[in-house]
Amino acid sequence: MGKILEINGPLVKLQLPETVIGEQVRVGRIGLVGEVIGRDGDTALAQLYEDTSGLKPGEVAEGLGWPLSVELGPGLLNAIFDGVQRPLNAVREKSGDRMARGVSVPSLPRDRLWHFIPDPRRRNATQVDGGDTLGSVQETESIVHRILTPPLIHGELLDLAPEGDYTVEEVLGRVKLADGSIEKLRLFHRWPVRIPRPFKQRDHAVKPLITGQRILDTFYPLLKGGKAAIPGPFGAGKTMLQQQIARWCNAEIVIYVGCGERGNELTDVLEFMPELKDPHTGRPLMERTLLVANTSNMPVVAREASIYVGITLAEYFRDQGYDVVMVADSTSRWAEALREVAGRLGQMPVEEGYPAYLGSRLAAFYERAGRVETLSGDHGSVTLIGAVSPPGGDFSEPVTSHTKEIIQTFWALSKELADARHYPSVDWLESFSGYVPSAAKWWAENVDPGWEAARAQALDLLAASEELQRIVNLVGVEALSSEQRWTLEAAGLIKEGLLQQSATDEIDSYASPEKQFALLSALLEIFRHGMRLVKLGAPARRLIQMPLMAQARRWKSQHKSEDMDALKAKIARIPAEFESVAMDYEQPSSPIPAPRGEATTHAERRAAPRD
Repeated sequence: MGKILEINGPLVKLQLPETVIGEQVRVGRIGLVGEVIGRDGDTALAQLYEDTSGLKPGEVAEGLGWPLSVELGPGLLNAIFDGVQRPLNAVREKSGDRMARGVSVPSLPRDRLWHFIPDPRRRNATQVDGGDTLGSVQETESIVHRILTPPLIHGELLDLAPEGDYTVEEVLGRVKLADGSIEKLRLFHRWPVRIPRPFKQRDHAVKPLITGQRILDTFYPLLKGGKAAIPGPFGAGKTMLQQQIARWCNAEIVIYVGCGERGNELTDVLEFMPELKDPHTGRPLMERTLLVANTSNMPVVAREASIYVGITLAEYFRDQGYDVVMVADSTSRWAEALREVAGRLGQMPVEEGYPAYLGSRLAAFYERAGRVETLSGDHGSVTLIGAVSPPGGDFSEPVTSHTKEIIQTFWALSKELADARHYPSVDWLESFSGYVPSAAKWWAENVDPGWEAARAQALDLLAASEELQRIVNLVGVEALSSEQRWTLEAAGLIKEGLLQQSATDEIDSYASPEKQFALLSALLEIFRHGMRLVKLGAPARRLIQMPLMAQARRWKSQHKSEDMDALKAKIARIPAEFESVAMDYEQPSSPIPAPRGEATTHAERRAAPRD
């Protein structure tokens, strides 16, 4: 038992000779919890997860004997935790709407019974190793929760409980370790959040994470087990895009970490997510989702810990063989928490006041993503998607620039696109993906071998249109040739008919890979047919006025992903639509020279002004 010596915001100096760095401590008469981050002789420096107002020197302090850890077992899904894994619903029942400090509530419910079915391979006197499956619990209608041997346990299984109903604290079995000691097994175990959970080896990520968002899947794919960032200024639509990913992605488990975001935004998430239906199963989405909520007015140290809590929970489900997506909103607020604590510690600031270790901390966090072979021989993945909130949309600021060097998929959001009501406001010039070669193999095997070439052609068309738009802004559209005007129009068709996507439209909210490629190839076909006619002499103005152009913009919201036959029937009529126009502009087989100054082709004579 020790005492408080000095208080500096969330940092408290303690007289605790026996503690070690990383150990959790409880201080003060109300029992605030924190962790030791430094030692000097008999004194320890601890950062507390709660507001320290009201504490005073001389109050008691004690070490708890373990680092910041999470409880891993049944009861995680369909739950909402704070930044240090306190269940907010249970805390509310105990302390009311205003969360009291020092409230101690177990992370997993202790009184709930779970129906445990033992693994038939686990017999008495057999060897068990860390990560082996002891049995299973049907946690929700959608997810079977596999009960794992804690990763550091290796020994002889002395006994295992039969099938039945158990609480998380009841002993299910016993293992005799190599030193002769006995380890008791339960439905849950604890793991330190700052230490990555072990696995056998990393695998190459091979399958794309299908989000149903065309700009992401078709142009800037992310693989299961990959790392992505969504940078964007305030109002660019980061939160909505993340919610769309969480709702529609083909991962089995979704973990949403609200790290330091505004309370009203996080409230929207907490109210919105439980109401959603899982489009893959028809069940409530929360049956395969858990939320970690830490708003900007919550203690700064808990904000710093929240993403480690989230990633540890993700690794636990990965070890069960699931594909997990973790969304962190936002890593900028987490970095600001690092900056505040570093300032109180007196550490030397570098870029914009951030500590020198900002880049290494970000890299260590993102490196916990990946597809792995688990200790039990299964395969699972953790896909990390971190939102970044650069001040003023400046992508050169430290958090965004460091993140850009680490991740491989960069979905850059544009304030200009958002102001123009173009959502998702992903900038096709700033964004990139390093997973295109791997994704191309999947698209070739499962959708169409022409995906990579079509994607490249569309991006070239969008890039060319940006150059032409600069010319139009300077001297007007009249300065463009017919070919250039058609290029500009075709790029606009791709932006409106493919890249724009409404999250509130029941049909357009999600697009399957098949629908995405069908729309992309159809719009490129329109461009090619039109360019052929323009080269024959057709004015771009007439092509732009074709009814097909307006119809193609509406195809995305007229046909569901299951209604591909009707969509393909409309696409099949594209050549005929252009053929009716082409008859007026085909070159005659034996052209007759026209008098000087007169129109030389039938198309030019039709377009020439009359007296």
